[in-house]
Amino acid sequence: MLPMNKCFFCSGDLVEKQVTEIVRGGGNTATLNVKALVCQSCGERYYHADVVRQFEEIKAKLETQKTEDFKLVGQAFEIS
Repeated sequence: MLPMNKCFFCSGDLVEKQVTEIVRGGGNTATLNVKALVCQSCGERYYHADVVRQFEEIKAKLETQKTEDFKLVGQAFEIS
């Protein structure tokens, strides 16, 4: 995945895992499962450049309300 095996922050070992990431934009939220290198000591996540681009594309779609290809799984409400 990435050409590294130690955490930049704590030098802990990195292990590739499937993780759930939350992307927010324009008052909307999307969750997706992606692969990441995860530090076994501090939990820091490292993503491949393609995954980061995917996050950016999803955020842009959320901000512009172009979510027709997303699956609606619920609603959120704010209580004052």
